[in-house]
Amino acid sequence: MSEFIQQAINGLRMGSVYALIALGYTMVYGIIRLINFAHGDFIMVGAYTMIFVIPVMLGFGLPAWTAVAAAVIVASAVGVTTEAVAYRPVRKRGTRMSALITAIAMSLFLENLAQVLFTSNPRVIKASIFSLPAVQIGAVKIDGTTLATIAIAAVTMVGLQLFIHKTKMGRAMRAVSEDKQASILMGINVNRTITLTFAIGSALAAVAALMYCAQYPSVMPTMGSMLGLKAFVAAVLGGIGIMPGAMLGGLTIGLVESLSKAYSATLTGGIITSAFSDAVVFGILIIVLLVKPAGILGKNQGEKV
Repeated sequence: MSEFIQQAINGLRMGSVYALIALGYTMVYGIIRLINFAHGDFIMVGAYTMIFVIPVMLGFGLPAWTAVAAAVIVASAVGVTTEAVAYRPVRKRGTRMSALITAIAMSLFLENLAQVLFTSNPRVIKASIFSLPAVQIGAVKIDGTTLATIAIAAVTMVGLQLFIHKTKMGRAMRAVSEDKQASILMGINVNRTITLTFAIGSALAAVAALMYCAQYPSVMPTMGSMLGLKAFVAAVLGGIGIMPGAMLGGLTIGLVESLSKAYSATLTGGIITSAFSDAVVFGILIIVLLVKPAGILGKNQGEKV
């Protein structure tokens, strides 16, 4: 039982990272109906920023995790620039298919640019991002980094929910999501709202980079690809465009991934090993979408033709 609880806690830790990334996906999709496949690479941008900023922060006597402030700024700037240079012109003159292709192209561009700038070799963050004591609860030992990761995710998610539902700009985002033309008539600056959405989504990716690097302190140009893909799966699983769905989907993916790695070989008599945990995750997505195509919290809506 204690092993199961330990694996569940590990799953919540990784699921918190997926949930934050999925929130970025679902915010952008909720407003402009674009799957921003470059979103995973914003994690990579934040991680590389921390690689260079952490030594500076340590030199000033500050803890390593404070480098996330610079990562948030840089990732937000990259996200806003991507929206203004690549997505906005396509949004005005292109189609949904051209916007999707542009998103894929931006993802490949950022990855290859990082390889040119930093080479494809992984770089290791040598400093400990969180220096916190472990907590022992019975037979279960929870390290401080896990607690910090889950706490940061919870606080960030609650803060985002309050921002979306309690602030004027948050209400503007929801209005643009519901009806863009009506929002314009009500005096809402749609382009500014979309830009802010990209900035917030990219900032969430930078926070996710902090949490991920605290667990896996290795940074490389392609690190955001699989993270972004799993977070996209989480967003679709929970209900793309629905923020609570993104959180639920992220935590679900994290739990399934952790438990499948721990018990897949045992439950199948060694036929399926932990290496197939990704297949298990995507298989569950297929099953859920066959039963409920709109996702766990999504609602099926008819499309006008």
